[in-house]
Amino acid sequence: MLEGKFALVTGCTRGIGRAIVETFARNGANILANGRTEGSLDDLCTGLAKEHGITAEPVYFDVSDPAAVKSGFQKILKITKQLDVAVNNAGVLDNNLLGMVNPKTVQEVFAINAFGTIYVMQYAARLMMKQKQGSIINLSSIVGINGNEGQVVYSGSKAAIVGITRSASKELAPANIRVNAIAPGFIDTDMVRTLSEEKFQERMDSIKMRRIGTPEEIADCALFLASDQSRYVTGQIIGVDGGMLI
Repeated sequence: MLEGKFALVTGCTRGIGRAIVETFARNGANILANGRTEGSLDDLCTGLAKEHGITAEPVYFDVSDPAAVKSGFQKILKITKQLDVAVNNAGVLDNNLLGMVNPKTVQEVFAINAFGTIYVMQYAARLMMKQKQGSIINLSSIVGINGNEGQVVYSGSKAAIVGITRSASKELAPANIRVNAIAPGFIDTDMVRTLSEEKFQERMDSIKMRRIGTPEEIADCALFLASDQSRYVTGQIIGVDGGMLI
């Protein structure tokens, strides 16, 4: 489905990001894998290239640092002048009741989840405009749409993704660049496994399909949005949550 395309995925050392790069590579995409820690994606990229016969290159930069993002895209330009897909997956979670929120937490969460998405989109869009086509996929969350107790900062940063996505989709549509977002529900990642047993079960009980989602199910939605099967889809926020209620 992605044969010959180049796809950048941020935050792909584990969880949903890793599932997305593996799914994309399996479907023929050349991978530009982003992480913050130098060397953390070397083995993954070597393995993907060998297994699927594609190009897979690690590109290390911190999405929350605009200068680092610029430098990262300069590295990308040395690898390829082509960028067909950009997935803004890098994110952090911080759970705190409103009264316990501090400025440092607000700055860090928004810097990565929201501001980082904008920085990456700016440079990705410039490359895509030269080709007159592309797909940008942002990761929001079910709490970004519905809110959740104890997640004022996190849900706020993910709600920002909704506005960012819909606004950018209007700006970039004339250049045939599609911008959509995925809003995952309760997905089986390291992040959710830090919840207490009581809170974990509470989340499970709220899912109408009676099971936790998998990173691969989010990756399959990203594959659809990255491919030509969604060539007339833009400005959409797609919930992948198994009928979860918050």
